[in-house]
Amino acid sequence: MRITAVTCVKNEGPFLLEWIAFNRLIGVTDHLFYSNDCTDGTDTMLDALAKRGGVVHLPNPAEGRNYQMEALKDARRQKVVKDADWVWIADVDEFLNIRVGDGTIPALIAACGNPKAISATFQFFANDGIKDYEDRPVIEQFTRSHNPDMWTDQAAQEVKTLIRKDFPVQYYGAHRPFFKDGLPADKLPAWTDCAGREVPNKFLHAANKRRIRKFPAKGVRAFATLNHYALRSLDSYLVKNDRGDVNRENRNFDDTYWRERNDGAYEDTSIQSYLPRLKEELTKLKSDPEIARLHDQAVEAHRATRDRLMQQDDYRALYDHLQTLPQESPQELALIEMLDGVDG
Repeated sequence: MRITAVTCVKNEGPFLLEWIAFNRLIGVTDHLFYSNDCTDGTDTMLDALAKRGGVVHLPNPAEGRNYQMEALKDARRQKVVKDADWVWIADVDEFLNIRVGDGTIPALIAACGNPKAISATFQFFANDGIKDYEDRPVIEQFTRSHNPDMWTDQAAQEVKTLIRKDFPVQYYGAHRPFFKDGLPADKLPAWTDCAGREVPNKFLHAANKRRIRKFPAKGVRAFATLNHYALRSLDSYLVKNDRGDVNRENRNFDDTYWRERNDGAYEDTSIQSYLPRLKEELTKLKSDPEIARLHDQAVEAHRATRDRLMQQDDYRALYDHLQTLPQESPQELALIEMLDGVDG
């Protein structure tokens, strides 16, 4: 089975090898990377990896537009996507944590009854109070998340989607594929969550514009969940702010983004079952002297950016400010205040 992961990157050099290694463990055979405006050697490392096979690296075709959507439009034309049995569209901070069979995508597909699409629900992992960037697996460092059934005040949570080659795609979205309006009932694709249940009808048809990327999370994680390490260390979050959003032009992050994703109420170490094999795969990748050197250079560039930012008053203030914030999200605190008012 050929499974191609498609992603966009900008200055993700220190994290590339872990994501590639992990994806290979779960059955991804090929990677298609689109990069733009990299200053940490991400593009150079991808070029080197591409020479070794299993990785295709292209410049992002967008010019001041929506980087991700332009890349996804281009991806459909690429051989590595057209030849794939399944396509997995995700970001480098997202890890598909499979809890069934041998922990691979084929096992997840079988458990879900071999549908034409499988949507995996986000589970945001908190910063865990970790300030310093360390060059070791992200999935090892960050172990706490929100309650999987509830994020901030939302029972419905966003997803990313595995897509089978015969899905009737009109176009790929970042979170899910779309098919043409008016598709006959007998042509509708079988589409499940990660418990093997049919996705809600309104989500299937994209009938509710506020719900085209999400549906209720309760009960969806029986076979897999999507670990999303959107914050990582405080150091790395500063660098992320400096980089901006790889997927959209002129998007910045603020303390609301941090607070909504820094809920550490729930401990989940299930993904660490992959750790021994992940470390073996990383050791194998780094046994190549050029790859090891490029990785080390990206790590040093990440730290150098952190050091540069910490010399700036606004970033130093952000660094200090984030440490003072409550772990409860603004929505949770508003709900608590409202309930206190009712009780009063």
